Amino acid sequence: MRYGLKLSQQAPIDEYRAVWRIADDAGFDHVWNMDHFATIGADPSGDIFDAWTLLAAMAETTTRVRIGCMVSGNTYRHPGVLAKQAVTVDHLSGGRLEFGLGAAWAEYEHTMFGLRFGTAGERLDRLEEACQIVRSLWTQERTTFAGQHYTLDDAVAEPKPVQSPYPPIWIGGTGRKRTLRITALYADVWNATGDSSPDEFAELSGVLDAHCADVGRDPGQIRRTVQLRLRDRPDDVLADVDSYARAGADDVVLITRAGTAEAQAAAAAELLPRLRDIG
Repeated sequence: MRYGLKLSQQAPIDEYRAVWRIADDAGFDHVWNMDHFATIGADPSGDIFDAWTLLAAMAETTTRVRIGCMVSGNTYRHPGVLAKQAVTVDHLSGGRLEFGLGAAWAEYEHTMFGLRFGTAGERLDRLEEACQIVRSLWTQERTTFAGQHYTLDDAVAEPKPVQSPYPPIWIGGTGRKRTLRITALYADVWNATGDSSPDEFAELSGVLDAHCADVGRDPGQIRRTVQLRLRDRPDDVLADVDSYARAGADDVVLITRAGTAEAQAAAAAELLPRLRDIG
């Protein structure tokens, strides 16, 4: 089992830095932010910083923990731009980037900036094209691509990532027909939210296995991960993690709350040796 910490929104910069340092010093495997332009929840007007600028800061603030965004909304940036940002962070961190990507779902953010939202099917089509483009830009000398949504003409993308062949690709989502099939085709890691119960997590993992069989992929090549909100009682945290470990989770990302994130991260760090005994 591997463990990460996440602080996503409505926090001042110093609180982000504190969580990143705790994750680095305490021995967590990874640390995360999220990618939105407005806060999610009832009020969209709270404070939230740009994900990839924060990742560059995470790269410089930490020395050993792996860093990532859980997950980048593909519709927010052209995949060529995103691939360049990711390579930059991979170099800044000395090859510690975990690359999270999803189809995006927050229609409000698209409306306020005039970004095309489209149907769920269109966004998944764009996600699949983006996976192909990013992998090609990271591995090939030149990339030419003619899809329904993106076109690249003899595109140059240098330097390549520090990690070979490229940073691990995490795809987040629980769509049984398309998202998990795209995961089977292109991802190294699948991430589910804690909204899925352990039983549903196990069932979805089985759907992913079936897609892997369909596309000729070894399902053991894809790690299974879940995000869980930190609870106040250590025994509750241990019980939550154990239930997902029994359902097949390989990684757990523990979500901290703005305002109490530093204290929560410190408590999670104290609990980490017991978490390591699970699984």
